[in-house]
Amino acid sequence: MLPQAAGEDMEEASWKRLLGQIRDGFVVPIVGCRLLVDANGKSDLQAKVAKQVLAAHGQKPDDDTLPPFRELNEAVTRVRENGSAKLQDIYADVDEAIRGVTGAEDFVIPTPILHLAEITGFCLFVTLTPDDSLARSLRRHRAVNEIVHSPKLPTSERKDLPHDWTERRGEVQLLYLLGKSRPAPMFAIHDEDVLEYAHNVISRGSQVPTSFIAELQQRNLLLIGCNFPDWLSRFFLRATRQSRLGSQAEDRREWLVEPLKPEESLTCFLRSYSKDTEILSEAEPMHFVAELHRRWMAEYRVDQRPPVSSTGGSMPSQAMFFISYSRKTDLTRAESLYQALLKLGVMESEVWFDRQNIEPGQDLRLRILDGIRHCRYFLALLSYEGDRREEAFVFDEWQEANVRMKSMNREFVFPVIVDAEYDPMRYTARPVLDGDWARLLFCHAPEGVPDAPMTAKLTHLLRQARRGP
Repeated sequence: MLPQAAGEDMEEASWKRLLGQIRDGFVVPIVGCRLLVDANGKSDLQAKVAKQVLAAHGQKPDDDTLPPFRELNEAVTRVRENGSAKLQDIYADVDEAIRGVTGAEDFVIPTPILHLAEITGFCLFVTLTPDDSLARSLRRHRAVNEIVHSPKLPTSERKDLPHDWTERRGEVQLLYLLGKSRPAPMFAIHDEDVLEYAHNVISRGSQVPTSFIAELQQRNLLLIGCNFPDWLSRFFLRATRQSRLGSQAEDRREWLVEPLKPEESLTCFLRSYSKDTEILSEAEPMHFVAELHRRWMAEYRVDQRPPVSSTGGSMPSQAMFFISYSRKTDLTRAESLYQALLKLGVMESEVWFDRQNIEPGQDLRLRILDGIRHCRYFLALLSYEGDRREEAFVFDEWQEANVRMKSMNREFVFPVIVDAEYDPMRYTARPVLDGDWARLLFCHAPEGVPDAPMTAKLTHLLRQARRGP
């Protein structure tokens, strides 16, 4: 049969087969640079990195001459042709640019990457880009074991797929096939690098993750927006199979989500020699991921979504963080803390945050108290105005947290001062005194924005929770 050209018009039966195989863990997504896009579908991250690299070497970035999704290769080629920079220094410059772009306050992880991370049927991932956007997205949902393939990686840092990876519930395995960004020549930044990495794999050279590749050979692959040159697509499809492309002995398949034209050489080649490879070329890769995500959430996550409160906010029954605050005095500060948690990588469904500005009714009160009994960390926002209130449901929340804290053998309650002045002795509300909070770690988040020590503490708690007991 001919490879199916599909995308937005992919047949319903094909979608069902794909989703079913993802559900059972038989599909591995290969994530390429065409998914690192802005809302308009244009190359975003790679283009920004390329422009910074050119600027660092005194060359004026020209949008018109940087080919889409190959901007970095073009930038590095120009810098090398100029001859003024040492090759090893260019890797450091690219690494610095990647860190600068992805670490900026206004950086937003591309939506396709976020969507893929939410599809929990994927337990193995391969990324072809050196940034950590996918790892950061995955950590919002599960622990991540990062495995880096690089011919020049120190032997002491070599990792491969753990032998017990299938038993590690809640952990996803992520392979950086072309290396991960570092200030050294340990990741691919141009076409010749990619060729070297491909040679290293096929020759079973230095630091090849053989166990991971062996798993790829036994699973179906979903190649999304890889933007491979023709030769590399052929090589990759062959290297991840145990026998020839034209052999009918293997019971496996691939989906190639790439804007290929019917007359292109690769299309003709696959039509002749790899008939089990479906070419999904009618939709942009980002649109394909959006549809895949929509169908997955509708089919397999509809019953797992947290209940919705009367205010429209998510109310998870077993949250990682519970934000407790005086609704009358500290709503905006609680909102700022909530946003800070999301920025650290906590997902919305992991935070109990009721946005009501009035005291809750009886049914919601019971649900809130139940949430306190099941959350992992309790963040109690302290303000001078809230502390001086004569009566408020927030005090019931604090007392409930005190009751649970008595039977716990780990950190649970974290008083968070949201006033500008840091003075733990200032707060004397009865639950604060009854719970002997003076012995606890008081955090400081002026107007709800965590300071550096609190940010470090939240990061530690998040990592601890991701690892599990």
